[in-house]
Amino acid sequence: MFNNLHVSLTTPALLFPAISLLLLAYTNRFFSLAALIRQLSNDKKPVQGEQIKNLRQRIIIIRKMQEAGVSSFALCVFCMILIYVGFNQIGSVVFGLSLLLLLYSLILSVIEIRISVDALTIHLEELSK
Repeated sequence: MFNNLHVSLTTPALLFPAISLLLLAYTNRFFSLAALIRQLSNDKKPVQGEQIKNLRQRIIIIRKMQEAGVSSFALCVFCMILIYVGFNQIGSVVFGLSLLLLLYSLILSVIEIRISVDALTIHLEELSK
């Protein structure tokens, strides 16, 4: 199945900048969300149940995004080690798993963006009352 597949040492190295930037973006999302939650807890205004549910969902998804991104990065490094020591076929499989985790992370990112937009919609509805 993987007989014709060849991944060189530089192939997984190409993902390093992309994954690093993604992890930075995910961390920024997390810090923004944490700041928002802290601000809401300091305000004296009541927070709607829908907003709290939305914030909890986003925290969980961002955590999963970060875990998948870090796992993808770790598998990328492991893939490079395998290729370096001569296990090219196993390294290729590990690289494929790394790509799948990266894809999962990106899909979660889109889901989190959609939930964030829903939160803004809830907020706009409150403002229009």
